[in-house]
Amino acid sequence: MEKKEKINLYIISDSVGGTANTLGQAAMAQFPEVEANVSAYPFIRGEDTLRSILEKAKKDNALIVHTLISSDLSEIIADYCQEHHLFCFDVLNPVVKEIERRTHTHPLKKPGILHQLNDNYFDRISAIEFAVKYDDGRDPKGFLEADIVLLGISRTSKTPLSMFLANQNYKVANLPLVPEAHIPDLLWKVDPKKIVGLTNDRSVLNSIRRERMITYGLNPETGYSKIDRIDEELAFAQELYQKLDCLVINVATKSIEETAAIIVNTLQLDRKKQSF
Repeated sequence: MEKKEKINLYIISDSVGGTANTLGQAAMAQFPEVEANVSAYPFIRGEDTLRSILEKAKKDNALIVHTLISSDLSEIIADYCQEHHLFCFDVLNPVVKEIERRTHTHPLKKPGILHQLNDNYFDRISAIEFAVKYDDGRDPKGFLEADIVLLGISRTSKTPLSMFLANQNYKVANLPLVPEAHIPDLLWKVDPKKIVGLTNDRSVLNSIRRERMITYGLNPETGYSKIDRIDEELAFAQELYQKLDCLVINVATKSIEETAAIIVNTLQLDRKKQSF
């Protein structure tokens, strides 16, 4: 059996090193007959640590791929590799410098900023999962963990609004209001500033509910769509909102985006007031 060629690859980064590692692995994938010994050095921020890694790289005659955004560190690694005839590939700085030259703006030079953006993505996924888990009052425990708790009778846009807000990284739980149903005790433990009561015009609700029954192939003239029943539900919801002293929004003429903007702006304003 023929012996494989070997190569040492050093991945050096001031963050997790995902970008440099992906690039190195992509390059090595083109050489399946070569045995790659990959050494990863993430979160490198100090000169002494970097120099000790470079000494090891010199002994291993390693290829170096790095994403050090610090000008000082990237210059150290470039000078060292030139002096000792080591291959070194700077992934970020050439592109960053060209963007700086063309736009006449200055880069942040902040390590790990892409990783922070990825964290934002995962926070959004977590918020969406939260909204699904605590949709339609499935588990009142979610009220205490939520950033926003939406209340409303049927057809006041609770679920689509929950998902829209979740895409803005807000953890949202919602509860359908029915006069005959018990209001969970945990709701009274939630900060009223996090609670939003949704309402709608009786005529709009009547039309929406009739259309929903027709879509299901059912008689539109049911208790669900009758004006008397709608009035009863609206009165029940309004009384609860008054007791909770929460924000109330009529969604009759508002898009999901408009309603969400009102909620977010109110929430942020309350937080600013609390910070003073």
